[in-house]
Amino acid sequence: MRHRLLAGAAVIALLALAGAARAQDAPVPSTPGADGLTPGSVYIEADAAGRDGDVITAEGAGSDRVLARFRNATLRAGAISYDLRQGIATADRQVEFTDPEGNVVFASHLELDSDLRAGVAVDFATRFRNGANLMAATAVRRSVNVNELNYAIFTPCPICDDEGNARQPSVSIQAEKVVQNEELRAILYRNAVFRVGGVPVFYLPFFAHPDPTVERASGFLVPIPSYDEGRGLSLEVPYLRVVSPSEDWLISPQLNTDVAPLLNLQWRRRFADGTVVARGGYTYERNFGDFDLDGDGDRESNVKFGDRTSRSYILSHGRFDPQGPWRWGFTVEQVSDKTLFDRYDVRDPYQDNGLYYGDQRRLISQIYVERQTARSYISVAAFSIQSLRLDPAFADTDFRDPQGFKVFENEGQLPLAAPLIEARWEPDGPVFGGRLRLRGSAVSLARDDYVGGPVLRPEIIPAGPTLGLPGIDSRRVSGQAEWRRTLISASGVRWEPFIDVRADLYSVDDLPPMLGLEEEAISRGRATAGLDISYPLFRQVAPGADLILEPTAQLSASTTSDLDPRIPVEDSQTLELDESSLFRTDRFPGHDLYEGGARLTLGARATLRWDQGRQASLFIGRSYRADEEPAFLTPVPDAPTQLYDPFGLAAQSSDWVVQGSFSPSDRIRGWGHATIDASGEIRRAEAAVDGRWGRRNLATVSYILDQSNPVPGPLNRNYEFVQLSGQQFVYGNWGVTASGIADLERDIITRSEVGLLFDDDCFRFEIGYRRDNTRVRPTGPSEGIYVRLNLATFGGTGY
Repeated sequence: MRHRLLAGAAVIALLALAGAARAQDAPVPSTPGADGLTPGSVYIEADAAGRDGDVITAEGAGSDRVLARFRNATLRAGAISYDLRQGIATADRQVEFTDPEGNVVFASHLELDSDLRAGVAVDFATRFRNGANLMAATAVRRSVNVNELNYAIFTPCPICDDEGNARQPSVSIQAEKVVQNEELRAILYRNAVFRVGGVPVFYLPFFAHPDPTVERASGFLVPIPSYDEGRGLSLEVPYLRVVSPSEDWLISPQLNTDVAPLLNLQWRRRFADGTVVARGGYTYERNFGDFDLDGDGDRESNVKFGDRTSRSYILSHGRFDPQGPWRWGFTVEQVSDKTLFDRYDVRDPYQDNGLYYGDQRRLISQIYVERQTARSYISVAAFSIQSLRLDPAFADTDFRDPQGFKVFENEGQLPLAAPLIEARWEPDGPVFGGRLRLRGSAVSLARDDYVGGPVLRPEIIPAGPTLGLPGIDSRRVSGQAEWRRTLISASGVRWEPFIDVRADLYSVDDLPPMLGLEEEAISRGRATAGLDISYPLFRQVAPGADLILEPTAQLSASTTSDLDPRIPVEDSQTLELDESSLFRTDRFPGHDLYEGGARLTLGARATLRWDQGRQASLFIGRSYRADEEPAFLTPVPDAPTQLYDPFGLAAQSSDWVVQGSFSPSDRIRGWGHATIDASGEIRRAEAAVDGRWGRRNLATVSYILDQSNPVPGPLNRNYEFVQLSGQQFVYGNWGVTASGIADLERDIITRSEVGLLFDDDCFRFEIGYRRDNTRVRPTGPSEGIYVRLNLATFGGTGY
């Protein structure tokens, strides 16, 4: 009961002696607070106010209540009195007090001394600003920091429905005595009974949890139960130890019935200018999964295999941003077993925490430093990669090595980047009426093992065996200058002339020795001039609806491209043509590949908007070049003697780019993107639709397709997936939830969940069946029962 009741005896006495039913007193002139009152002032409304001896009173007539505002707090009560001699304030009849933090106290009778150190409340109830409720038959304020409640109930759930009628809270704790210690910021219970839907389910003679206003405090978090065929029944019991406001530890052992426990630890520390998070795990156990122990070719499911050994992982990152333009950071991500995350169901192992990101099933360790100002930027970084992917040649098979393990991607073929430098700079003012931007980059890449396509160009890939060949090392330094100016004619046409020049210097060694190539130094340059033209058109097609047409064209001419076959393709292996990349001078994301010659790019976007933010849009575009570019062709992985165009840019006309989005209501939205080749075949496509109905029912459907590789085989990277997730409430707060991913290329369900759901906005419980059959799961399919629990105020399993 912080800032309780009255601002003190002197203020109430002044108000009463003035005999005012509505009064405002400001004894010390100062700046008004958020409530418009200066410090020490009180605003009071009452039907009557008076004094009888030493007793000051203010009272409302009938159902009216006295209103008092002070210290950014508000008090309402049928009657308020203050005894000048004893220093005791009393409020009766529908007492309601709201403190500056938004917490609300209710009572039928409330007493408090003038020092706000002791008090008594009858029929006490308080609602915290986060929606939690604490109620008691009587409440006694023992001191400034300690409140004692008798026969009390605490619940994080609403106790009234939308119409204001009383409702049974989903989760509550009932206790004989509850002590709220504001100094410790904790609530302690004696003889606590836990109730779910009003039904007692658990009893503890003593229980404690943090005050609802506490963001974090030491103690056990919600346990995480699960089941897996390999581990058996599992229970993760997280314990949070708060060392200081800027540091904590999370100790979370995973106890398993069939294998040794896995100890998970996490340390977090916030410094004055940065944060460090270190997360790791350890166990001493044999491997387990699907192994052919007797050599008959039949897999024996979920058996222990090999000798016991230490198995561990570390996932840590830090970022420091001191005052000034410089900042730096790091990530350290390593795991002893390539299947440890899968077998022990480690949560969220693949995260984006640094300057550069490792993709799914690849871990990245890096250190970097950045400097950024309004006109310049530079970054220097170094990183290495650990791969947990299966070897693409055996990803769709059950091929095992002699030890019984599936074959993983060769990490010796992944580069070590040290250093990788990116920089740019712009002058303060315009140059020749336009914007000038200078860019520079440098990188050194080193590999241990040989890798062919798509890194090596078809011309220098050896025709014979490549086993034992060294990995190709390369170094590159690039400089680029771009000038662009924007002009808008009186008719609204937007003209943007531009000039772009670039120079690259390469040093490449360890090329295939049978080709007679040694360390090679290669230099090249490119110059481009062009013009972007756009003409936005707007028309109102109906009341409250308008149509926007945005035709765009780009005409550019470059020097002839110099795509030396000795230059490895490191940073231009992937390209996604879309509305933004189609009009770039350099469509490839890196430096190794670039376009030359004359090019014309055309596109148009149509957007229909109506009814306060509802809209639909469609973009169609394509690029044309003067000559074909055979250097963009890549060997087919399963037929190296054949070439194909993975980017849609090798021919004189590029793929069509079709992109659109729609949101016909605030409950439905969707988007789609596709590239279509000259024959009308879809090369790549993505689409997603989100829908909501009712208050909490929702569903998402997404589709992704890549069929750019024309030749089937084990190395074919084509894929086609459909993903579905949603929840539907059937009766009250009860519903069902389901999610799944279907691999249409392989005709299997790779991952699926179906479960029963209870959710009333403060208590969410899910129980269901889960199956994981992803191709990257080397230990075979995993299936079992899952349980998820989230409690408002108490936390949840998603910590």
